Amino acid sequence: YLASGWAGHYSFRCQPVDYSNNPMALRMARTCWWYYFSKFTEFFDTLFFILRKKNNQVSNLHVIHHGCMPMSVWLGMKFAPGGHSTFFALLNTFVHIIMYFYYMLSAMGPKYQKYIWWKKYLTTLQMVQFVLIFAHQFQIVFYKDCNYPRGFMVWIGLHGVMFLFLFSDFYKNSYIKSSTKSRNSGACMPLVEDKTDSNGNGVAGHELTSNYSSEYSKAYSNCYSNGVNNGYMATAATK
Repeated sequence: YLASGWAGHYSFRCQPVDYSNNPMALRMARTCWWYYFSKFTEFFDTLFFILRKKNNQVSNLHVIHHGCMPMSVWLGMKFAPGGHSTFFALLNTFVHIIMYFYYMLSAMGPKYQKYIWWKKYLTTLQMVQFVLIFAHQFQIVFYKDCNYPRGFMVWIGLHGVMFLFLFSDFYKNSYIKSSTKSRNSGACMPLVEDKTDSNGNGVAGHELTSNYSSEYSKAYSNCYSNGVNNGYMATAATK
């Protein structure tokens, strides 16, 4: 994509489609075809998820993303194989290089998985990509002399908006909510009350009742529900 136009004569402000037999225009068309072809090879992602019985990875985001992209890219390949909207493919291929490098390290086993702590930042990069895509597309609205099909501008721009929301939701569920849940669960300490029998001997393991109150129950009140202690923590036996 860079060699076919974006690193040279393509304009980031407005780039019409060149439908001529110019060598550079034909090169961009071939590049678009390979990008279209890659949308089908990416189905192997889903296949490997299923074969490994990682069905949780076949999320709504994954299905929507991989389901609609072949159709969308076919429309671009058929009617606008070049020009302004190929900027989104340029960004997407760059992000995919990093993404599949992450997959490679992940597949190489525990020895290398310690080097993929940056997964969260990869998702952030993907969201930045979509912001740049819809900003780049929708700028044509304010540039009335741009001879680029506005239907494709709206279509690709809305893709950027949709995927930004989907990836933002994925980021929130994967990193923010899970981190909060981990902190809350880590703050809970088991509570056990040691009671004494009729001879004054300690009897351990009795669950605390809802009227139990101490410095521990106050400190870990977020671990309890409806005033009933759910955890256990040993306290000193008294007569």
